[in-house]
Amino acid sequence: MIRVTCLLLFFLIVDAKGSSARDVPQSVQQTWADFDPRSEPLETEIIRESIDDGIVLRQVRYVVGTWSGKKARVAAFYSFPKTGRQLPGIVQLHGGGQRAMSETARFWAGHGFAAVTVNWGEHVIGEQDDLNTDWAGLSAGFLEPRHHNDVTPGAGTLHDVAHPWNSSWLLYSAAARRAITFLERQPCVDGSNIGLTGHSMGGRLTVLTAIDSRIKAASPSVGGSGYLYADITGVPDSARRMQQNLDLYNRTLDARNYWPLIRCPVMFLGATNDFNSPMELVLKGFRSLPQKNGATSFTPHMNHRFTADNYAARVRWFETHLKETFAFPGTAGAQLELESEDGIPRFIVRPDLSGPHKLQSVSVFYGYDRDPRARFWRLAEVTRDGDSFTASCPVMEADEPLFVFANVTYDTGAALTLPRGYTDTSLLTVTSECRRASPQQLTAAGVRPGGERQRLIEDFRHGWRDWSLVGVNHAEHWNYETHKVNDPAFVGPRGASLAIDVGTTAPFNTLAVVMDVDRWRGYTGRRPRRFAALVRLPGAGVHSVRIPVDRFVTADGEVLENYDFVTSLILTPGQKERPEEVTAVWQGKIPVFKSIRWDGGTFSSRPRPYLRQGIAAGEFRESCQ
Repeated sequence: MIRVTCLLLFFLIVDAKGSSARDVPQSVQQTWADFDPRSEPLETEIIRESIDDGIVLRQVRYVVGTWSGKKARVAAFYSFPKTGRQLPGIVQLHGGGQRAMSETARFWAGHGFAAVTVNWGEHVIGEQDDLNTDWAGLSAGFLEPRHHNDVTPGAGTLHDVAHPWNSSWLLYSAAARRAITFLERQPCVDGSNIGLTGHSMGGRLTVLTAIDSRIKAASPSVGGSGYLYADITGVPDSARRMQQNLDLYNRTLDARNYWPLIRCPVMFLGATNDFNSPMELVLKGFRSLPQKNGATSFTPHMNHRFTADNYAARVRWFETHLKETFAFPGTAGAQLELESEDGIPRFIVRPDLSGPHKLQSVSVFYGYDRDPRARFWRLAEVTRDGDSFTASCPVMEADEPLFVFANVTYDTGAALTLPRGYTDTSLLTVTSECRRASPQQLTAAGVRPGGERQRLIEDFRHGWRDWSLVGVNHAEHWNYETHKVNDPAFVGPRGASLAIDVGTTAPFNTLAVVMDVDRWRGYTGRRPRRFAALVRLPGAGVHSVRIPVDRFVTADGEVLENYDFVTSLILTPGQKERPEEVTAVWQGKIPVFKSIRWDGGTFSSRPRPYLRQGIAAGEFRESCQ
């Protein structure tokens, strides 16, 4: 039986619904104080086993714990090299709506780890009739009674008063802690050498679980930032809403209060425009780590996904801290200098050059939008002077903030095998220290706004460097997106048309050009909407098309009036965007885009995109929540 106090034993085993408000934990430490992940027998069941290319794969199930007399069990895949001895371990936690994947366990085993991928979400793995995750009627998983986020009592919760253990998050983290126990008891595993990783909801679970003293290294991705129920700095009303018991939730469940308790090295894998862990919130939580031996790797322009050189940082992190076969570069120091003769801020980066890896590049990104989910990151020109790299970061509006960071890319000299969906690479990208200047700081330093509005959005001289690319090798499902049209220099003029030059290799195609408007900006009172123009390309060859603003319409027929609140521009096949109107899939190769620009119209100032209409800009200061 899991070790509990007599009082908690009464709650969990006899009748948890008889809880009293005076017994409710009020901190993270109190919440987990009576949970012993080693105490109760695992009762491991092996559902099936296979061996392929020297890698053993087992589908297993184990007991998470006993609540109200019922045992909750979680299924998982466990994989390891057949001849391995004293292997480092990896616990992997999938994301929301997903499931444990056998190929994920095999991937880590292929890199010399013993890995367990936990099926906390309850979806079927293996065969339909296999023994699977069973939460024993608790409010957890994605089936019934489903994931329960907050601490309020409800169907399937453990307590009839507000209590941290009402939330599914703690049950999932308990399953992860039991997976650590499972690994440390395997005969081929070094139980003192276990790492933890997870994506999205699994990223948050990684942060909640990494306070377990048995974890030697961790790598959450796009989840676990904390502070989601506080406003983004300078963006009124942007906090997520929780109607009841928010204080208790924040004290016991919000990741903000877990970061300071993590003692192992942490590498956060992020995307600069991620919706689930906004960049500034990640940095806020990350900076509260008690040990300063962590690292971040952010993929610019992307939401909830990464490029290969960034993903490689996760694998190399575990090679460094669990296998000691790799020397992970230190985080580059960075300084944002606001005072200068020409009134233009400068960002100075000092990368780690002490290791064995060749420096490939130092890329400096800067942007202005207060909401990181909609921010466009400009790529600066960088000059080198010895071991320092400097970039000018001009601003266009003195009453808006400036955000800057650098990605430092190394060539390790050896190609790293990555999971499906990534190209194997020898490159490794580590993000520098990130810096921010408030409008008040810019003004006080004498920073002079400059720059002009631009009609040319893209001429592709630098390829797709300002875009997020998905499906680049799939002729039917490619999707290219940029936040450039939300940058103050590239916002569309009033009444302008969008002009595009594009080359195709086959006739009878339809291109969808999408203006995504006010995505993530529900806090303004405006509805997020998606306006699309379908462009027929009847022949093969180069097409010059001109799309008036009123050609962009929603699926419900609403017409776009102007480009003031556009958050991103998307290019994709017509049948992917509007399958009810375009039935034919894209023919021939993926098109080659040559130019995108604004044609006609009049430049005019736009309202602040993060504010409700008629509201004056507020102070740029941290939320007190």
